[in-house]
Amino acid sequence: MGFPGTWMTESESVVYRVVPKCACSTIGQILYYSDHGQFFDGDIHDASHGLHKWSMDDSQPLIAQNVKDHKSYAFTCVRNPYTRILSSFFDKICGIQRSGNRYRGNLVPTLIQKYGIEVGDPETGFEFDQVKSFRRFLLFARDTIRWRKPMEPDIHWSAMSGHISTFIANGGRYNNIFWTENFNDGMQQVLDAIETPHPIDLATIPRFNESEGHGPKRAHPVEDYFDDLSMHLIYEIYKKDFQLFKYDFENPANKMPISEIDLHEVHAKLGS
Repeated sequence: MGFPGTWMTESESVVYRVVPKCACSTIGQILYYSDHGQFFDGDIHDASHGLHKWSMDDSQPLIAQNVKDHKSYAFTCVRNPYTRILSSFFDKICGIQRSGNRYRGNLVPTLIQKYGIEVGDPETGFEFDQVKSFRRFLLFARDTIRWRKPMEPDIHWSAMSGHISTFIANGGRYNNIFWTENFNDGMQQVLDAIETPHPIDLATIPRFNESEGHGPKRAHPVEDYFDDLSMHLIYEIYKKDFQLFKYDFENPANKMPISEIDLHEVHAKLGS
């Protein structure tokens, strides 16, 4: 199986396990800059040079050897499950993608037909009942994760613990897992622990939010989208994420973690 979703700088200063919807565009650009002294011109997910990625055949043996030997500092980044799935809904389900099309072709028509959701239209300012549609999308997300129907779960809403576990299961170890909500402090810890060809000043680094601006804005506070049933579904899908990464399940309005991540616990529970 190897190390899917793993990126590594060409200088092998650091290894990063990508978790979708967790500041991965910004992190990727920081890694690229740390080697080359400039940002990648475009979406870092499209970069086919300047950064080793498991998805590129030539990079796989280099990443595999590095990770198995624990040669470089390895890290990943997580996000509150409530805000992460909301972001996935507005970006991937409601938004128009960089290609100018809807995400994954027939996915949105399937959701409209089978789950009765609305996604709005850019021509009319994306006006629709966001709360009702999101809760129906949540049923769909649960069905894909629990029963893999009507399709396999998508990487943007499958559990973070699932992404993070593949790295551990195949012999990798994390030196750091930090929170998107405390990004600068967490990323600074990583940069302080490694040596990069080009210095990084986080205070001057722009945020690369590639999903911004092509879908509707969230019209309500986070907690308004989650009634009792929605919270039950969220816990069914993301129980491990809440427990391991120390987020507050009881209060969707609190996006901040409530205690420190225990790396030993993460490795023990996700490595088996």
